[in-house]
Amino acid sequence: MTFSFSHLTSALALAAGLAVAPMMANAADSEGIVVYNAQHEALTQAWADGFTKETGIKVTIRNGSDMQFANQIIQEGAASPADVYLTENSPGMTLVDANKLFAPVDADTLAQVPETFKAADGNWIGVAARSTVFAYDKTKLKEADLPKSLLDLADPKWKGRWGGAPAGADFQAIISALLELKGEDATRAWLKAMKENASFYKGNSVAMKAVNAGEIEGAVIYHYYWFGDQAKTAENSKNVALHYFKNQDPGAFVSISGGGILASSQHQKEAQAFLKWITGKGGQAVLRDGDSYEYAVGNGEASNPKLVPLTDLQAPKVEPSKLNSKKVTDLMTEAGLI
Repeated sequence: MTFSFSHLTSALALAAGLAVAPMMANAADSEGIVVYNAQHEALTQAWADGFTKETGIKVTIRNGSDMQFANQIIQEGAASPADVYLTENSPGMTLVDANKLFAPVDADTLAQVPETFKAADGNWIGVAARSTVFAYDKTKLKEADLPKSLLDLADPKWKGRWGGAPAGADFQAIISALLELKGEDATRAWLKAMKENASFYKGNSVAMKAVNAGEIEGAVIYHYYWFGDQAKTAENSKNVALHYFKNQDPGAFVSISGGGILASSQHQKEAQAFLKWITGKGGQAVLRDGDSYEYAVGNGEASNPKLVPLTDLQAPKVEPSKLNSKKVTDLMTEAGLI
């Protein structure tokens, strides 16, 4: 006699006196889900492993960048093989949503995350968050020397003293927040000053290394690069400290990592279950207990205890669906930054 996997799972669970969740029973009938992943590979793999262990649903991960996948999804349209799209920052989510390619996120999943960390239309949801910081050389700068605002870095006195990674999705998300908060003219002027004042690097970690090596005095990055290096050898951050702008400054922007389900997905139930899991206790515990050092965003869920609490960051309020990646890239191209 032969048994299907779902029958065998049920028999084992019943023998243990447990009820089998419906998604477990259906796991064998599914091909699993495909995730277009622009988040950190290790973090998404940990989420996938935890989800599969709990549900039996297979997760295939394809890794890339925020805007690479956003544009690919738009190009693929209804033929996309992806079920779920995960990003590091929200502008990619906004672009896909504007093209009406997301299915609505289930209401009980949306209820797991505060309004601040999800799209107003309910078509995508925050899965993690990261804070903008000014990483500075503590051997050269004292607290009194630090910029009070991100906008201060446009001052000629900062010429040659700071840097960033303008070509990356991280930095472009920060500029998108600046655009939303201060408007086009102020953003254009700041970008022009950046072109004149700053040194450019290929990624946040490279910019932080430059600060640590004394090449520049500071860099605009996301917080977790410093925490991650400190948790290892600290060889790339031993001379570096973090300055939090706070006071609702554009430099205090907290970027949302998003998750959405493609309307074209042939595995809607499994995809919804995955998004519910990563925004629920299991997925948010991966953020709390793991080494990604990104913020948990679930209601009542704790972040890694080493991080400055989200409530202490005094981040500006920015509606994530208004973060405009195309206008930002146009302005940055105009300024000669990308």
